[in-house]
Amino acid sequence: MTFETENPFALRSTLEYEMPDFNRINEESYLPAFYAGCEQQLGEVHEIIKADEVSFENTIVAMEKSGQTLMRMLMVFYNKSSSDTSDRLDEIEEEIAPKLAAHMDEIRLNQKLWGRIKHLYENRDSLNLSSEDAWLLERYHRDFTHAGAHLTDQQREELKKLNEELSKLETQFGKNLLNDTNALAVEVDDVAELDGLTENEIAACKAAAQARGLTDKYLVGMVNFTGHPLLARLTHRGLRERIMKNSLLKGGQSNENDNRPVLLQIIKLRAKRAELFGVKTHAEYVLQDRNAQNPANVHAMMKQIAPAAVKNARAEGAELQKAIDASGENFQLESWDWDFYTEKVRLAKYNLDTAAMKPYFELERVLHDGVFFAANKLFGLSFKERKDIKTYHPEARAFEVFNEDGSPLALFIGDFFTRDSKRGGAWMNNLVDQNFLLGQLPVVVNNLNIPKPPAGQPALLTYDETTTLFHEFGHALHGMLSDVTYPRFSGTSVERDFVEFPSQVNEMWITWPEVMDNYAIHHETGEKLPTEWIQNLKAAAAFNEGHATTSYMAAAILDLAWHSLTSDAQISNVEEFEAKAIADYGLDYQAVPTRYRSTYFSHIFAGGYSAGYYGYIWSEVLDADTVDWFKANGGLTRANGDHFRNTLLARGGSLNSMQMFRNFRGQDATIQPLLTRRGLI
Repeated sequence: MTFETENPFALRSTLEYEMPDFNRINEESYLPAFYAGCEQQLGEVHEIIKADEVSFENTIVAMEKSGQTLMRMLMVFYNKSSSDTSDRLDEIEEEIAPKLAAHMDEIRLNQKLWGRIKHLYENRDSLNLSSEDAWLLERYHRDFTHAGAHLTDQQREELKKLNEELSKLETQFGKNLLNDTNALAVEVDDVAELDGLTENEIAACKAAAQARGLTDKYLVGMVNFTGHPLLARLTHRGLRERIMKNSLLKGGQSNENDNRPVLLQIIKLRAKRAELFGVKTHAEYVLQDRNAQNPANVHAMMKQIAPAAVKNARAEGAELQKAIDASGENFQLESWDWDFYTEKVRLAKYNLDTAAMKPYFELERVLHDGVFFAANKLFGLSFKERKDIKTYHPEARAFEVFNEDGSPLALFIGDFFTRDSKRGGAWMNNLVDQNFLLGQLPVVVNNLNIPKPPAGQPALLTYDETTTLFHEFGHALHGMLSDVTYPRFSGTSVERDFVEFPSQVNEMWITWPEVMDNYAIHHETGEKLPTEWIQNLKAAAAFNEGHATTSYMAAAILDLAWHSLTSDAQISNVEEFEAKAIADYGLDYQAVPTRYRSTYFSHIFAGGYSAGYYGYIWSEVLDADTVDWFKANGGLTRANGDHFRNTLLARGGSLNSMQMFRNFRGQDATIQPLLTRRGLI
């Protein structure tokens, strides 16, 4: 048997949409494919630099075609390790992370390859390239420059060591966090402490405990951010406090999962790497290749928002304290009280009880009659579940996606429920990237962490979970509607501070009358969500935005503070650094903790958002402006959808992101719609 006949990653899949063959893929498939894929790509690079003539086709296009075995393996592996990991997959990830970093360095720091790219770039005006080809050359030149190809021999050797060590540390951070998140789940002995939850929610807590072999107990698992969705309904203040305090501990205890020494080392090494590039901090290094361009521009935007956000949060807190006092209780508002009393005040002010809305947000209806329905109205897409297609986990469901004319567009995989083997949060991955170069249609995955209901019971979503479903599907649409030549530009391959924009826009359809009327239906009675509830929901749109914005801003500032440190900075206490960074921005308010503390801030320490968490609100400036455009132009229409698709979503990363926005919008975005939306005027 040879590698080509034995390993499922060796050749392109012959299944529909080149779906990876999960009947053949197992834990022992990954390492052979990884090492063979690395060797294969290095051989392909060697062939590129051997050619005497330097052309766009034999250098840039050849690079785009290289590394297919490795890419097939990595796309499947990283999706699997994030959504359904195991001890063996953790071991594999620890092994390949530094080797992958070294492999990428071997390519991007190759001086002969860099010489060819530089030659083409310097002579680009004479190459008669199409606009997409010209942008591909531009991006390759930037990628290699940003990777350090232009550095001296000594600097490149140091860079390789830094990248390898950072990859190990980032992998360790994520592993520690998952382990600690599972360990900090709150055990409940007495069902009376779960007062306020629905029967299904209590049953889900019971099932979670049983899954860990805990009999006669209930389990509240931790989520990836600060706090927990159940805090809005739990009447038992002591349990609320336990949940909140455990959520704040993730990765920050003196045990084998302690992420404090890990993140301090990450920060130091990232700063050292930045110095090799002639800048002082990691933030400066990263933002050179973002729409924001530099930290000063980010701070200028953030400082327009922060003071009003915390002012609103304190006003909201005063209102909650009045509700506590009026109830006859005698305690000061704490973070674990916020969500609970927010619901009471929301009900009193707007006659809106979000908990009562859950029976109207049943997963299957929200998915088919909400998310898919909006995509049909906007883009003409249709969806067919394919139960015959085997995915990477029994709970991951495949849907075939068609254009209006019936032509196949993509395969969408929805993996909605939480499990101990899945990391927290929600995200989108690709298993196959759309591109014409290799003739591939996209296979796109959405992962969420909705609590799994007991067998036979419906999955009822909170309003926040419904928002997450629409949001992540916005990322999926970006991937599925991609219509580009090169894999480098497929779907969400855009600047980090632009990538959240299309997904945020997709959230607008949640409360759009035609969409909500179609999906917000009581799962037992068939009654539609009452009109007055919808009106109240819209009236309360800016309610609690002081809290939401302050919590988010504190995390974004924390990210920038860490990554604005120089390599010689001496930080001995993570908690003190956090507190000072947040206080210096005026965002310190005990009742509103940061959405992510450093020790569980996986976006920046184990993901791709370092010095980039600001991107959510940077993108939201574009999003709020775009929502205003949709409303002014008739909303959910095919004409609007086609314009959004053709000028922006389909373009992937094939031209500058801000130019794409201008092509769509006809002008630059303004911050006013965002400030209005968040009640910050």
